[in-house]
Amino acid sequence: MAASTNSSSGFWTAALSGKSDKEKVELLDRMLTRFALCEDSKLQGLLAQIIPISIAALSSSSSLVRNKVVEILTHINRRVKNQLDVGLPLIELWALHEESSAYPMIRSFCLMYIEMAIDRVSKKEKELIAPAFLSNISKLLPPQQDVLLRIAAKVIGECHASGVDDEILDKYRILIHSKDCEILLEFCLQTILHQPSSQSGVSPGLSTLQCERVTGKALLNGTLLSNRKSGMLNVIEGLQLPPEHVYPIYVAACADSHESVIKKGEELSKKISSTVNLDDQNLINRLFLLFNGTAASNNVPPESRVTPGSLALRLRLISVFCHSITAANSFPSTLQCIFGLIFGTDTTVKLKQSGMEFSVWVFKHAKMEQLKLMGPVILTGVMKMLDNSSTDSDVIVKSFCFQAIGLLAQRMPQLFRDKIDVAVLLFNALKLEDQSLRLTVQEATNSVAVAYKGASPQVLKDVELLLVQNYQMEQSEGRFCAIRWATLLFGLKHCPSRYICMLGAADSKLDIREMSLKGLFPDEESKNGTHISRDYPKLSDMLAYIREQQPALFSGTGPSDAELLFSSKTYVAMIQFLLKCFEAEVGQTRSVSKPETETEVLFCLLLEHSLTPKGSAELHALASKALITVGTHFPQMIATRYAEKMSWLKQLLNHFDIDTRESAARLLGIASTELPISSLCHLISELTLSIGHKQNMRFEAKYGLLSALGYMTANCLLRNPPMSESVLQSVLVCLVDVINNETGALASVSMRALGHIGISNALPSLRIDSTEVSLWTALHGRLSKLLLGDDIKAIQRTVIALGHMSVKESSLSHLNTAVDLIFSLSRSKVEDILFAAGEALSFVWGGVPVTIDTILRTNYSSLSMTSNFLLENLSSSMPRLQSLEFQNDASYHTIVREAITRKLFDDLLCSTRKEERCSGTVWLLSLAVYCGNHHSIQQLLPDIQEAFSRLVGDQNELTQELASQGLSIVYELGDSDMKKNLVSSLVGTLTGSGKRQRKVKLDENSEVFQEGAFGESPSGGKLRTYKELCDLANDVGQPDLIYKFMDLANHQASLNSKRGAAFGFSRIAKHAGDALQPYLQALVPKLFRYQYDPDQNVQDSMAHIWKSLIADSKKTIDEHLGAIFEDLLLNTGSKLWRSREASCVALADVLQGRKFHEVKNHLERVWRAAFRAMDDIKETVRNAGDRLCRAVVSLTGRLCDISLTPIQEGREAMAIVLPLLLTEGILNKVGSIRKASIDMVMKLAKTAGIAIRTYLSDLVCCMLESLSSLEDQGMNYVEMHAERVGIQTDKLENLRISIARGSRMWETLEICVDAIDSPSLELLVPRLAQLIRSSIGLNTRVGVANFICLLVQKVGVDIKPFTSSLLKLLLSSVKDERSSVSKRAFANACALVLKHAAQSQAHKLIEDTVKLHAGDRNDQITCAILLKSYASTAVDVLNGYHATVIPVIFVSRFEDEKSISSLYEELWEENLSSDRITLQLYMVEIVTLINEEIGSSSWARKKKASQAVSKLCEVLGASLSSHHHILLSSLMKEIPGRLWEGKNLMLNALSALCASCHESISASNPDAPNAILNLVTSACTKKEKKYREAAFNCLEQVIKAFAKPEFFNTVFSFLLEIGKSSIRSTSSQPSSVTSDKTEDDHEQDTSLSALHDKVLSCVTAAIRVATIDDLLRQHKSLLDLYVFSLSPAFPWTVKVSVFASIKVLSSKLHSSFNNMQDPPPTEIPSSACELFYTLAPILLKCLHSIKIGQVHIAAAECLLELTNLYIVVPSPQGMDAGFIDELLRLCEMEKNEAAKSLLRKCCDQLVHL
Repeated sequence: MAASTNSSSGFWTAALSGKSDKEKVELLDRMLTRFALCEDSKLQGLLAQIIPISIAALSSSSSLVRNKVVEILTHINRRVKNQLDVGLPLIELWALHEESSAYPMIRSFCLMYIEMAIDRVSKKEKELIAPAFLSNISKLLPPQQDVLLRIAAKVIGECHASGVDDEILDKYRILIHSKDCEILLEFCLQTILHQPSSQSGVSPGLSTLQCERVTGKALLNGTLLSNRKSGMLNVIEGLQLPPEHVYPIYVAACADSHESVIKKGEELSKKISSTVNLDDQNLINRLFLLFNGTAASNNVPPESRVTPGSLALRLRLISVFCHSITAANSFPSTLQCIFGLIFGTDTTVKLKQSGMEFSVWVFKHAKMEQLKLMGPVILTGVMKMLDNSSTDSDVIVKSFCFQAIGLLAQRMPQLFRDKIDVAVLLFNALKLEDQSLRLTVQEATNSVAVAYKGASPQVLKDVELLLVQNYQMEQSEGRFCAIRWATLLFGLKHCPSRYICMLGAADSKLDIREMSLKGLFPDEESKNGTHISRDYPKLSDMLAYIREQQPALFSGTGPSDAELLFSSKTYVAMIQFLLKCFEAEVGQTRSVSKPETETEVLFCLLLEHSLTPKGSAELHALASKALITVGTHFPQMIATRYAEKMSWLKQLLNHFDIDTRESAARLLGIASTELPISSLCHLISELTLSIGHKQNMRFEAKYGLLSALGYMTANCLLRNPPMSESVLQSVLVCLVDVINNETGALASVSMRALGHIGISNALPSLRIDSTEVSLWTALHGRLSKLLLGDDIKAIQRTVIALGHMSVKESSLSHLNTAVDLIFSLSRSKVEDILFAAGEALSFVWGGVPVTIDTILRTNYSSLSMTSNFLLENLSSSMPRLQSLEFQNDASYHTIVREAITRKLFDDLLCSTRKEERCSGTVWLLSLAVYCGNHHSIQQLLPDIQEAFSRLVGDQNELTQELASQGLSIVYELGDSDMKKNLVSSLVGTLTGSGKRQRKVKLDENSEVFQEGAFGESPSGGKLRTYKELCDLANDVGQPDLIYKFMDLANHQASLNSKRGAAFGFSRIAKHAGDALQPYLQALVPKLFRYQYDPDQNVQDSMAHIWKSLIADSKKTIDEHLGAIFEDLLLNTGSKLWRSREASCVALADVLQGRKFHEVKNHLERVWRAAFRAMDDIKETVRNAGDRLCRAVVSLTGRLCDISLTPIQEGREAMAIVLPLLLTEGILNKVGSIRKASIDMVMKLAKTAGIAIRTYLSDLVCCMLESLSSLEDQGMNYVEMHAERVGIQTDKLENLRISIARGSRMWETLEICVDAIDSPSLELLVPRLAQLIRSSIGLNTRVGVANFICLLVQKVGVDIKPFTSSLLKLLLSSVKDERSSVSKRAFANACALVLKHAAQSQAHKLIEDTVKLHAGDRNDQITCAILLKSYASTAVDVLNGYHATVIPVIFVSRFEDEKSISSLYEELWEENLSSDRITLQLYMVEIVTLINEEIGSSSWARKKKASQAVSKLCEVLGASLSSHHHILLSSLMKEIPGRLWEGKNLMLNALSALCASCHESISASNPDAPNAILNLVTSACTKKEKKYREAAFNCLEQVIKAFAKPEFFNTVFSFLLEIGKSSIRSTSSQPSSVTSDKTEDDHEQDTSLSALHDKVLSCVTAAIRVATIDDLLRQHKSLLDLYVFSLSPAFPWTVKVSVFASIKVLSSKLHSSFNNMQDPPPTEIPSSACELFYTLAPILLKCLHSIKIGQVHIAAAECLLELTNLYIVVPSPQGMDAGFIDELLRLCEMEKNEAAKSLLRKCCDQLVHL
């Protein structure tokens, strides 16, 4: 387009240059005259010259000139205003506008006529020129900008509403990165904001001036505006601009009033939603301007004030603001937005909701300095809104109001702290608001609670009153908030708040109960595991407050008469809290003997009140235990108080709850110490009788009596004097009877009673019927059965009782009996039983850390429960006492200890049965824990350590865990050497360097694998034991397979050992301290990796070690980071999948947050490890590899981001990662690795900034090659079968290119372009050149070309040093490419490089390009594509070579192949406006080229040159005369000689040349016409059909053109002879039926008819130029020719030609007869009469026989002309009446009206003759 601009821009300059003002006025006057006289049909061509010249004349300062111009333009306006079909010179006007920058008036007139002209051109022309209007628009004045923008918008609306071609988009893309693009986007936004109708006349979001700018003088409504908006959206989408630039436009489109615009806007918004940066300050400012406008600003003129956006737009925008942190920090726009939504005059409920939602967002994300400015103001508005809200429609608004209050309280608590008005409002809202809103109010209320932390005492007092008023609110949300505030604002010492929590503990809502309990009992352990001392209130204060609230609780009435004042759960919480207070208070005064006070009495009253029958079992159990707890510290008070209430306590022995019964029995035992010994013995006797004589007693009652009997008897035996022997014997007999006769449960209770008695005193023998029987002997059988029973609790009680009974037993046989009974449980699989047996063995061994008082007079249950089943050290739960009572140092005890030792070490711990090993471990650990300080255990510590060290690798998890616990106990008990050896052994086990020594007996039943771990045998049996594995190996015929099985077993054992060692290590580490420091370097990497082991058990174990060993995890990892990396990287390639998986996961974790100096030595190996893991054979390892890849991607992206990392470090990181990704990542065969690598490369390109420049050449080349190598292989399949399924190749290639341009690779390339600078070109351009030469694949080839385009656009003139080599390569690539898409891409690249090439290089390139037109088909296409690219991209360069280029384009338009000629035709139409002007300007060059083409040896070139001559003659006419001799001589030289296909076109060219330039031909050479005639006549003799027809056509034109009379005599005889020969040929053929003729016959007939028709046309032309004398001489021959030609043998087409010839002849005779002044010669009348009499009847026959309307009209016209001639000449004879009758009949029958009218005229003339 621009090419044509410059090609035609000179004519007005040439017309006006050098002329004076007077001459200009004369010129303009002549132009006005021409305009006035011009016909409408020729007006358009004249205007193309007049308008530009007239407007250009305005450059003159003369008023005469300017007035004349105005006069001309006024006339033009009037004439063309309503003639829309008359085109105006759009291209010329734009060219004049561009070159008249110094004349604003000229530009204004040009724009005015451009506005008129744009509606008068085709759609294609509009599309092509519209982008040119926008180029450099930023340099124009604002009014001129507005005009051009409206014109461009109009074109966009008309042409692009449904889509934009890529070709047009390429023209628009020139605007990218320029000020012009910003202006276009601003105008598009204003257009989209404009609405068809607005009440105020101004569209929302626009000012008055902006509305006028969009509409101009026109009214935009309906479809017109909708199309314009849709077109703009399509163009903007095609430009692919940064999302932040176009996002406001898309948002505005989403809020439009047109459905199509909304749909398109939403589609585009979704497309960029994931990439747009909503925290871009410029974007948010633009969006706030759309939202708020500037209408409220007084500093802006009224016409420039922008109104706020529409309701729909504001709703859209507010949703955007609620996702932008920058929007929350844009004061004062944020505040203006919120208040406009909430309190604006046009606000709605929906806007209010949005406003409050945005307020919530602001309070959440605003910076503190911004929030300090906005917070108080917004809070005031929120409170005001809540006060004014009352309708149901305000529910959502209220919800956001409450959310805003909650968030603001968290961010700015100081706004709330001084008064409680907000708190009162919120608690009232919890009462009054609807259920749907209450949860929101609850959240806000909880948030506001934080604000009152640290408030003044007065405010806190007000808060306390508020909570007291609301804690029993009906609404559960209110109760929850009251409890929440109570726990949050007040400490444990605050009695009112704790009382509220006690009441809340019984609430119906679970969350309230949990909150209340948390307020009463905070977590006892801090995060680092240290104990936190809680500051509980004094027991007296808490009881006083409870008494103040509920005095009846301490009335002192008996428990049976009391009513429950609270629910049982409240009592439970209250007692538990009071116990905490009691224990805290007692703990502070433990060292001081404190007498009981009223407080303890009140506490006992409350506990007694809780034991009312209406209480729950849980409450009774707790209250009774609490009484014992009080008794532990105040035994005298409890004993004295309850000695008086023995009957009440005895009632509790029947309680259905076992804990209550147990506690009641203990209390009876404690109270019995205050009874006289006689009363006590009497009471014991009563219990004995009750047990023995009541047969139907309830189980609970007998249970309670037996327990009480044991406690009372034991306490009695401790008194001095003790009870009588007879009473003791009665008790023992009673208990033994129960053991032997009752169920296991009651028997075990009796055994426990015996145990309690045995602790107090050695059990005597039984005296039964004066016979003494050993108690052990009497019970042995029964006990054996009890221990084999199913009742676990009974077995536990029984075996512990055996231990208690053995404490003071002195008989070795009895002790052995007890030990044997205990060891009989060694195969038990019940853990509780094993722990109980271990406790019993400990009592047998001696040295247990308990006293008799502890067992009998506290809430003690067992050592197992106290030590948490051996998993806690007893030092944490009770002091370790050197009990003299339980030392058991007699000799017989030593023997028993030796037996126990042998049994444990020799049998159980080395057993082949895992359950026996487990029991042995439990019991050995029990001895170590409970009796560790005993001297006998101290002596066994080495053996115990060795045993536990072996057992940590056992398959049984309990064995592992307890063995490791045992190691920690041994470490604690041992000396320094033992501790050192133990640590070394465990470290070796964990790191895999230690030797395993397991003394385990192996037999055929030894279990090698756990059940199910190794599958099943072929027969379906389990594979577990050594024998089963051996059988399998033998069955499959591979005995050596057993070694592999055992290797697997060893591996499993190794894992077990590590896990077991971990348990022990975690405990030892707490005590080892500095002793472990030398091992940390080896331990830390292993431990770190094991924490990520796939086995959860191993993870847990290692995590225990880590927490115990490492105080500061982060610091330790940092110190040993190198060793950790080495270990993990080494194990990512391990043979064991679990090691590979753990290493990947650990690496992913340790990489988080690392700095470059920490990872630079390992980064490359980490990437390789990730790639290897992602391609692992095991799925879990691959998943771990994916996780590692994500971690290293995140780390690498941060390290290479120069905004987060120093530039030097970023470059070093890039140097490590990028080459690896390009060589090993992107080219990897694994899809996930390729994807991750490409994503990483793209991320690096985005974030690395200038650090990427060093690697641009490698990166760009890799990305370009990947466009093809990573293409979906399905596309290749589709391409192979495209032709078969009917898919066009070009469309498929365009689809492939489109997909490639949407890929990550192309996105990365676009990012790379932004980083390119001049030094980068030195490395990049040679690599690109290599790709141009050798790259393969459509996507890569096109990608290279497109990248060069981007590169040149980016670097501009910096590409100049490389243009020479690039142009050569690009030109060669365009020639060699077979794909049209690829050709165009390289051509565009070549054109862009051409813009910056030196003149000599440009000259050579254009010359080489032009030479291609003479080549083969590919060269011709290449030439067209290149020239088109030059014209659209390098127009400034091409302007200087029009003389070279335009002739080639013109001649090549006439190529035979349509696909080629259409390219040049399109090129001609796009870039050249007026054919005539262009051909006149470059006539010399065109004629020269045509002459060369005609003279060439190529027939194809001769043909197109001949057609070019014809076109040249058609357009220029006589203007070609100055060059006719060149063309004529060439044609006349080529026409003679041999025939070739298409030579007929040369005859056509000759005929056109003669028609156009006949005058100059005749003038320059009078003999030339005859020579031409002879040449053409000779050509007519050729036999080739097409050529001969062309020759006759040429002959006809030559005769007509030169019109020389002598031509008739020259050619008539020749024509007559040919006519006669065709007549003879026709006549000689048999007149067979048409249907019987063959195809050859039809073809021959047609050929003869066509030849005869041409002859007749030539005869007619000759008659026109002949003299009357010559015609008269040949009259007879002509008449014969006509007669024969009208015979039936010739078709009707020939007859029509005959009619025309007769008509011409008649007319010629008629005019000659009338024009003769002298009496005419007699030959004329006679010839005329003969002509009429001979031909008229034949004409009537033709009318009758031929039914074709055209023939009838032609025949009637011929007959009328003959009649006219016949009438004027004297006739020797009259008219035949029959002829007239026949004529009248035919006239009546004629159906064609035209023919009928002509025949009627003939009839009338003949009748009146």
